[in-house]
Amino acid sequence: MDTKLTLSFDREVIVKAKAFAVANNISLSRLTEFLYRNIISGNYKNLEELPLADWVALVAEGEAKYIRRTRKEMKKEYLNSRK
Repeated sequence: MDTKLTLSFDREVIVKAKAFAVANNISLSRLTEFLYRNIISGNYKNLEELPLADWVALVAEGEAKYIRRTRKEMKKEYLNSRK
């Protein structure tokens, strides 16, 4: 059974990811699910251990930035984006 999930990404990453998904005849949701399935199928202890495929370069530019925010900060950002 599918479950809805709300995620936030940089706009440019979304545009490129959508284009990649269309070019590969897959929805962005299924592409994201595919990535998560690959991540959870391995025994990775941290982000550096994740294997990166060549196609990742097609949907991202530059070094990835991992931003840690509290739940309160994310809620505030979401509510501000809805104004």
